[in-house]
Amino acid sequence: MAEVAETTGADPARAGDALLAVQGLEGWYGESHVLHGIDFHVAAGEVVTLLGRNGAGKTTTLAAIMGILGKRKGSVRFAGQETIALQPRQIARLGIAICPEERGIFSSLSVEENLMLPPRVAEGGLSVERIHDLFPNLRERRRSQGTRLSGGEQQMLAIARILRTGARLLLLDEPTEGLAPVIVQQIGRTIEALKKEGFTIVLVEQNFRFAASVADRHYVVEQGRVVDMIANAELDSNIDKLHAYLGV
Repeated sequence: MAEVAETTGADPARAGDALLAVQGLEGWYGESHVLHGIDFHVAAGEVVTLLGRNGAGKTTTLAAIMGILGKRKGSVRFAGQETIALQPRQIARLGIAICPEERGIFSSLSVEENLMLPPRVAEGGLSVERIHDLFPNLRERRRSQGTRLSGGEQQMLAIARILRTGARLLLLDEPTEGLAPVIVQQIGRTIEALKKEGFTIVLVEQNFRFAASVADRHYVVEQGRVVDMIANAELDSNIDKLHAYLGV
């Protein structure tokens, strides 16, 4: 199992029982070995980001946690339960949900139909009314077809769908990719609101300024391994190192 090199700051999830504990996670796409021992922990109620250059393995890590990777091994524990041998549907029923970068909106269905499509997997899912409070655009466009939504509205709908399910751990893959600044700000406010409501979020994000505005901690991924952890409160003193990691 690879160790996190030269981690910065304290990792609160290591001090007690983490809601999500990933250890020695390896993953393959076909014959291609992509993850080489991913290690990180997330405490309940935290927002944690996976940062790194394109191709580092961030999105693959989310897929491996969700069980939608062709082959994986290692350990992924959620609320104390090992999930590495479970099927994606079983993992979802534990209370984990993923919002993929491609969003997956059904163009032939209305906003309301898309929203109601995923089944509830646990108690505690947000009501439609609460979702409309978070995303007023979806209330206004509820009878519109998926093909008529803007990119920002599609992203809102993709996040909204998993909020209904009762999942408490949300895996968000590039939620601000290609969106206008005003929509990015709205997504940020939504993540802050979800954290206050007790959701735990693992966020893959290329927009570092956005990540810094919402996250508690940042794990840096390089070549399929976590190589560093930086607390958000210590970003200023580590910004040069982070820029070197990200190539910015």
